[in-house]
Amino acid sequence: MTETADRLLDLAEARMCDAGYRGFSFRELAAEIGIKSASVHHHFPTKAGMAAAVARRYGERFFDLVGRRPGETADEVIAVYRSIFRGEIERDGRMCLNGMLGAEAGGLPAEVLEEIEIYFRRCIDDLSSRIGGPNAAERAFHVMAALEGGLILARAYGDISAFDNATASLTTPALAA
Repeated sequence: MTETADRLLDLAEARMCDAGYRGFSFRELAAEIGIKSASVHHHFPTKAGMAAAVARRYGERFFDLVGRRPGETADEVIAVYRSIFRGEIERDGRMCLNGMLGAEAGGLPAEVLEEIEIYFRRCIDDLSSRIGGPNAAERAFHVMAALEGGLILARAYGDISAFDNATASLTTPALAA
């Protein structure tokens, strides 16, 4: 991928984390980096293709960050996920890209929906396998719902403590059972 394509993906990602799929246009991206709109189409023929590429890249980075660690406990796995999600809102007030897009799922192109589904299925599968136990899948769904919901609350409140409050009990013994 070219440097220009990477810059376009970075800009599109920032705008989508902030305002969703409709939060960017090729014309705006082109103007921001000083190229013609037709040049954006050279790298990404369609908006849906660009959004799918952004979602795929976001997921790859996320899974690099939450990778398995030797001897990790279920609580440590959840803490890593929680830390990554918290970092999103703490750093720049932005939402998880796939959470933001997932909220818009009813109006998105199929190729974007496919990337969102892949991301969330992979999160649930990863968490389930690493948490273990008889209710691992249920717990993985709970963790993801709390993390995404915590981001929404923090953004709505304009206060990171809302995320902390929404996710604080994810590793308590009551939920570990």
